[in-house]
Amino acid sequence: MCGITGVFNLNGTASIEQADLRQMLALIRHRGPDGFGIYLDDQVGMGSARLSIIDLSGGYQPICNEDGSLWIVFNGEIFNYIELRPALEARGHHFSTHSDTEVILHLYEDYGPDCLQHLNGQFALAIWDIKEQTLFLGRDRIGIRPLYYTTNEGQFIFGSEIKSILAYPGITARFDPVALDQIFTFWSTLPSQSIFEGIHEVPPGYYLLANDGNIKLQKYWSLDFSEATGLSRSLQDYLDEFENLLVDAACIRLRADVPVGAYLSGGVDSSTIAAIIRNYTNNRLDTFSISFSDPEFDESSYQRRMASFLGTNHQVVFTRQSDIGAIFPEVIWHTETPILRTAPAPMFLLSKLVRDNHYKVVLTGEGADEFLAGYDIFKEAKVRQFWASQPDSKIRPLLLQRLYPDISAMPNSNAYLASFFGEGLQDTDSPDYSHIIRWRNTSRGKRFFSEDLRAHLYSLDRSTYSSIPYPEKYQQWRPLSRAQWLESNIFLPQYLLSSQGDRMGMAHSIEGRFPFLDYRLVEFCNRLPANLKLFGLTEKYLLKKLARKWLPPEIWNRPKRPYRAPIHRSFFNENQPDYVRELLSPARINFTGLFNPDAVNQLFQKLAAGRRIGETDDMALAGIISSQLVWQQFISNFNLPQPISDEEIIKSVNNQGKPALSETLSNPYRRHHEFQPKYP
Repeated sequence: MCGITGVFNLNGTASIEQADLRQMLALIRHRGPDGFGIYLDDQVGMGSARLSIIDLSGGYQPICNEDGSLWIVFNGEIFNYIELRPALEARGHHFSTHSDTEVILHLYEDYGPDCLQHLNGQFALAIWDIKEQTLFLGRDRIGIRPLYYTTNEGQFIFGSEIKSILAYPGITARFDPVALDQIFTFWSTLPSQSIFEGIHEVPPGYYLLANDGNIKLQKYWSLDFSEATGLSRSLQDYLDEFENLLVDAACIRLRADVPVGAYLSGGVDSSTIAAIIRNYTNNRLDTFSISFSDPEFDESSYQRRMASFLGTNHQVVFTRQSDIGAIFPEVIWHTETPILRTAPAPMFLLSKLVRDNHYKVVLTGEGADEFLAGYDIFKEAKVRQFWASQPDSKIRPLLLQRLYPDISAMPNSNAYLASFFGEGLQDTDSPDYSHIIRWRNTSRGKRFFSEDLRAHLYSLDRSTYSSIPYPEKYQQWRPLSRAQWLESNIFLPQYLLSSQGDRMGMAHSIEGRFPFLDYRLVEFCNRLPANLKLFGLTEKYLLKKLARKWLPPEIWNRPKRPYRAPIHRSFFNENQPDYVRELLSPARINFTGLFNPDAVNQLFQKLAAGRRIGETDDMALAGIISSQLVWQQFISNFNLPQPISDEEIIKSVNNQGKPALSETLSNPYRRHHEFQPKYP
């Protein structure tokens, strides 16, 4: 795991300075504090900040091929590199390291951009082809690792994080109103966009080629929910294939030369991954989790039960509401985007706990909810589809009570649920049928937008929803599949794996690995019959069937409980952070021009008086505070740290393609933690 950054002259011969690359690397030091490397010639400069996990002493980047015509910087892990290497060696390739990075480079020699089809991993990479004068960027299929780019005065600038791009001379941050509108609708920007004008993201499953003044984006993989056709299969047949894929996906993600731990939320997803590690390997297993002082959000009893059941060394970070408010500015520095939830903040504290326990790698359970239909939004859509066929039924909408028992206990709950979920009930052919209620509800937070921002968005004369890039066969898929695509194409890569995942882990140099996001497993789940994912209103049916083999009943049979964190109570409590009052003041709101100062002040006074607010206002509050923080940190007061020093550069290659500094750093600590199956 690393951070990468670089500059390429699209046209012309503008000077690329090593000092600028060092400054860019300094902004992503947290992603790779173990050593820094630079490649520089007349047309391109590339930098790497390394978090050493595989080939600790020999895998420093940049790395070149045998004749020095190709150079790579790489962020991520290739989990099948051990299987790929022998075939490359048989074809005559010579390796100078034991790293997965070099495997990618030799694959590119043989296959060009199609090399990505061979990789099972999570990655963002850049390869400079000297002979062709072409820069190649690639991103993993699901979007686990980030990769941003922009252009300025004939130069192409890229980086693992936006802040490294902003460190390059001539690049300044400007808020994109359309992106903010998307965040206050979908919880994130849509793929390829960022909150800043002109700064884009290589979308998941895409590669980019830059040469001869041109930039070309090309898709190499996409989510396909077309169900398999042919002979029917038994439940046991599906279950056996699922188990084999999941066990292998978890085990190959234990490949590392450093210890590997696991997150344990107390739910079926992370518990299953931890159980696989315990049952199929001899690895030591340390687990980590979050507990909350607020019982509304706390799941620590399930975490303790599972840790005891597996016999793990379990560590817990205890999170109070005031803790979330105190660290929120630092959280936003790492998300680099406004967010409508505070849930990333406890994940930030959790990754610090992992780092404090001398771990760099953790396995987690992300992805099961998206690809095995674990979220309530899938159940909502199913109930509404069922209800829509008899819209006058008084019985069918009562199924919603099963999804929201807390609301069902309130007076007039039936009428409330029927009214809320009945909006657009019969628009079942609408492509956003499953998500439109959530998005419209979230969009209510836009009433806090300033008049100027509203006027600008109105002048564009286009619907926010019309920007969604639906695939060609989308309407041919089943309703559940369409809902899963929306969740997996927007929420998963743009928020869950980014703001709540990669950014919070890498803030403390922690790499998350996600067995459920192994592309083989994703493709298998996407072909499953719908009832093996959502059986009636039982979510993750196939996973729960499998989990019985390894987990106690109180874990595998518990209903899905979404991970959340308190919002307004994190900012309005007895230890209210000073920045909250300052950022929400009418003067500061006027200065940024994003929100209506009167509306924000009314919300502030309501919260200061201790009055309750609803979920929409809660999310709007997080969005307003985080937007103000993004403006403060990246636009009005973007500070540059000291550049990477000479002493910190482990590998540097000069304009002639020859080493300029020491290429290796001895490391006396080398522990091999390759997984060892207990059974043949």
